[in-house]
Amino acid sequence: MNIQDALDTIAADAARGDMVFPSNAELALRVQKLLDDPDCSLAPLSQLISADPVLLSRVVGIANSVAYNPSGHAMSDVRSAISRLGFNTLRILVTAVLVRQMQGMSQSAAHRALAGRLWEHTAHVAALARVIARRVTHQDPEAAFFAGIVNEVGGFYLISRADRFPELLGNSFELWRDAGEVPIGRAVLRVLGVPDNIMAASEGLWNGYLAMPPQSLGDTLLLADQLAPVGSPLSEVEELRQKAPAADLDLMFGDEMLSDILKESAEEVKSLIAALQA
Repeated sequence: MNIQDALDTIAADAARGDMVFPSNAELALRVQKLLDDPDCSLAPLSQLISADPVLLSRVVGIANSVAYNPSGHAMSDVRSAISRLGFNTLRILVTAVLVRQMQGMSQSAAHRALAGRLWEHTAHVAALARVIARRVTHQDPEAAFFAGIVNEVGGFYLISRADRFPELLGNSFELWRDAGEVPIGRAVLRVLGVPDNIMAASEGLWNGYLAMPPQSLGDTLLLADQLAPVGSPLSEVEELRQKAPAADLDLMFGDEMLSDILKESAEEVKSLIAALQA
């Protein structure tokens, strides 16, 4: 089987809903289901989250980050952390844990290392997208954060299937984008119940056209991707990134330059990245 056949097989399985997720994802999926209940309360949520050390550390870590805790008043209990974040942000973090758990599905250290570099890129894009949404495009910052978390989900899924389809990880990822990442990304986002506006933002990123001035959620995601200092290891356009440095995007937004906005928000971005990568 060649790489194209492998991509076609995985994409066809995904289109039918025949997908393989991490064995330790069950608890996170139960949290998602609980959040879908309009009568959801703090008590059962806290109990479920406390049963998963990874999810618990992400929730408390993000709640104590500069982005959500500008006063610097740290907390260690999950109920207070959930109250500070709110259910919408909690849903984002649960999805983040599900996406990152794909990193550990492969038995190959090389595959896991590739997924680790992809997660580093994802964390930068998500943190930058949240700041850009609030300060530049005036979109919902939490929606932008969510879109950043899931923007490479197709790539994570393909890496997770490389044990079964070793042809996927050859010397080039040239075929991945159109033949694999995009259709599989759509399928995974549907399984995760991602809202329509997040789906649309992902489509905007996949289409790759950044409007100037950036205004939409898709533009927010594209701009964050352009500005991320850590590129995707799956990208075939990394050379172009070097030819189009961030300085070329340093435009005036309102009465501030983009570079000044990013400098002012550097601590916020740094804290979010650290919490996501912990």
